[in-house]
Amino acid sequence: MRPPIGLFGGTFDPVHHAHLRLAVEVREALGLAELRLLPCHVPALRAAPGASAAQRLAMLECAVRGEPGLVVDGRELRRTGPSYTVDTLAEVRAEVGPEVPLVWLLGLDALAGLPRWERWRELTDYAHLAVLGRPGAELPDDPALAAFIAAHAASPALLTERPAGGLWFQPATRLEIAATQIRAALAAGRSARYWLPDSVLDYIVRAGLYGSARPHAPH
Repeated sequence: MRPPIGLFGGTFDPVHHAHLRLAVEVREALGLAELRLLPCHVPALRAAPGASAAQRLAMLECAVRGEPGLVVDGRELRRTGPSYTVDTLAEVRAEVGPEVPLVWLLGLDALAGLPRWERWRELTDYAHLAVLGRPGAELPDDPALAAFIAAHAASPALLTERPAGGLWFQPATRLEIAATQIRAALAAGRSARYWLPDSVLDYIVRAGLYGSARPHAPH
């Protein structure tokens, strides 16, 4: 079986070190051939991003430049309407074929809200789900979600046996950085340095994103 491919979706508004540290750790831990970062076009369950699709794509490309195994995948930005994960997974599966293991990364908050996702029970038809959190973490009292987790409970060892169908809790460092605090700092004229790569911060200031247009340089 070919090495697995990881998929990590989000608004990335902007991408920061918490996203990137997770990506590097999980790629190494699971032996992924590559980990694709997929910025979504229109989030189905949250507010629209502050930066445009082209700007968020450009920031991601700045962030991963030179990092082996991290790849930017802009497919969701080329679609109109909400970005449904199940559609993305079906599309990637059709491209890579039936044998390559696919792993979709999601946080505990996303797992808790999974029953609100479009055709959520079909996700494991196309990929494994790696939940970035600890086993036994508190989740909502939702019988449908509990049954889904129990039915698909597995471990990363499944990556050498099956291309899809498993769900496990994947340990990873969670840095306490949020895109909301970065945007707020920039809008208030405060420094956002060390929360995100210098290359991304340079781009933000040059583009005047998040209210950051001002005469001083970022560093």
